[in-house]
Amino acid sequence: MATASAVDHPKMADEEVSAALPVSTEAKKRRAPKAPELPIVERRNWLIHQHYIRKDYDTCKAIIKEQLQETNGTCEYGIYVQALIMRLEGKIQQSLELFQSCAILNPSSADNLKQVARSLFLLGKHKAAIEFYHEAARLNEKDWEISHNLGLCYFFIKDLKHAEEQLNIALRINKHDKTFMMLGKVHLLAGETDKAAEVLRMAVEFSPENTELLTTLGLLFLQLGKYQKAFEHLGNALTFDPNNYKAILAAGSMMQTHGDFDVAMSKYRVAACAVPESPPLWNNIGMCFFGKKKYVAAISCLKRAHYMSPFDWKVLYNLGLVHLTMQQFASAFHFLSAAINLNPRMGELYMLLAVALTNLEDVENATRAYEQAATIDESNPLVNLNFAIFLYNHGDKKATLDQYQEMERKVNLLRDSNSTFEFDPELMDMAQKMGAALQVTEGLVWTKPGKDSKSKPNSGAASNAPGPPLGTNQALGQAMSSAASYSKNLQQPSGRNDRCGL
Repeated sequence: MATASAVDHPKMADEEVSAALPVSTEAKKRRAPKAPELPIVERRNWLIHQHYIRKDYDTCKAIIKEQLQETNGTCEYGIYVQALIMRLEGKIQQSLELFQSCAILNPSSADNLKQVARSLFLLGKHKAAIEFYHEAARLNEKDWEISHNLGLCYFFIKDLKHAEEQLNIALRINKHDKTFMMLGKVHLLAGETDKAAEVLRMAVEFSPENTELLTTLGLLFLQLGKYQKAFEHLGNALTFDPNNYKAILAAGSMMQTHGDFDVAMSKYRVAACAVPESPPLWNNIGMCFFGKKKYVAAISCLKRAHYMSPFDWKVLYNLGLVHLTMQQFASAFHFLSAAINLNPRMGELYMLLAVALTNLEDVENATRAYEQAATIDESNPLVNLNFAIFLYNHGDKKATLDQYQEMERKVNLLRDSNSTFEFDPELMDMAQKMGAALQVTEGLVWTKPGKDSKSKPNSGAASNAPGPPLGTNQALGQAMSSAASYSKNLQQPSGRNDRCGL
């Protein structure tokens, strides 16, 4: 019956269906509001945003183009995103012009002014960027990004006072690792190493797992000669990131400085896996081989470092030093001359060049090199000792005495500044022989022998038996080898020449 009844009824008309619906439902349908129409300027903003955050830049630019055509170029958000894409593509000038258009459309927006300033900064127009950042700061006073970037701009124009002021304001607004790091660089550039260390210490307290901060602070302590603190912070950095090659390189160089060449080499093997093409790494490996007296291996590693970084004067210095040790004086002259061209304000380079020229029997140029070394250098007594030996060689006793007295003055300055400073025993022995030859042994500044000089003659013994003639190549070679070991102690606070990884 049910089936027959269903078949017998004809199909209901649309009007009948509508009438059959409940009244409340039909009324609700008639009263349902329509979706609001977005203004034409903002109609596609959501779609532009979606494609931008997905990094679908081609589609994003196509939508922006349509939007700008519809709005006659008045869509601020479309222009803003297009400028961001231009900057990502490296078109900084075009992005600047677009951000300027945004600033004209909406002059009360601090974000638009910040982006104009950022583009100017990337173009190297730091003073113009500062003006725009100050304008943005008037619209938004408590913005960490504005203060941080102002500090960055002042840093690049070498206005360190204002840079420090703005970075401190940024830190008061919001503590951030980048700001701490930048403020530390400002103090270092100003020569305020203690303040830089304090800033980095505060940064490590704020972000104790930041390996970059830990490594930087460790390197700073290393330059200040605080080896225990340096090793502690570098160790912490390696705890959080065992493959941090900067920390590995620094820790290895510390061990290398103290003569633990095998342990340092084991560290460098780990670093070589992370950065096999690092010039400082191969430079340090080469100097480890030099310390182990494996000179051929040292030259091989140093030449690899030189191939990867041909304008690094420290690598050239080390190549000259190794060739000088091997008595390959022409090669030493080649590398030392190249190092001097890159760093003409280092007296020790001229001294080693003079040693090479002396052995090449070029007395005139050797004299000039020694004079230049003595003029430039202000702290290394070895420069004056070698010059004194050279002058004694050629019979100029008056000038020899002048250089010897200058050497004694530098030694006294070093002892006054650091009472625990230890001089190289070979340097002391050579100075005693020089004093005996000049008959000034009574006034020698070295009265305390070094650790390894118990078997060496004291100043009185040297006066009676001055040893081999001072003019021999062997004596000059001894003085030269002292340069390698002595400068390791002397120049530790400012970084070793044979550890350019720091």
